[in-house]
Amino acid sequence: MDMPLPDFDLQDTTGQLHKLSQYRGRFVVVNFWSAECPWSARADASLLALAKCFAGQVVILPVASNLSETRKMIDPVRQERGVDFVLMDENCRVANACGAQTTPHAFVLDQTGILRYRGAVDDVTFRKRIPERFYIEEALLALLDGRLPEVPETPAYGCSIVKYI
Repeated sequence: MDMPLPDFDLQDTTGQLHKLSQYRGRFVVVNFWSAECPWSARADASLLALAKCFAGQVVILPVASNLSETRKMIDPVRQERGVDFVLMDENCRVANACGAQTTPHAFVLDQTGILRYRGAVDDVTFRKRIPERFYIEEALLALLDGRLPEVPETPAYGCSIVKYI
């Protein structure tokens, strides 16, 4: 941990360019996202609630890396879920640089861009459907309080990122 996530620039589904470093000064959650994955849909609800709770202090950057998902497929799903934008990682460059394996797979950065947490959004699994811990929220609360997250890394859980078709 204790290292910056590699800077990247990606277009969203409307063609607007977003650069990770443009969000310095705020806490950032880079979340690998999918239009087809039910785990990603469930994570969106949690992350949107967190974004509202920490308005102005936290930005959520959903990144679509599945080679099987097109802009045309992603945009209506994004709108249906209430997600403002989704960044298009059309060649898996960012997913590979970050070591992202699943959707969702979240990376929490402090205000200086240093990676402070990576892994699952919460502790839900196939066998455990009701979360008891919300890792992203715990990490953000710690960082907002000037502390490091108690749990800096967990295994990500969800659908595998489709890197080859």
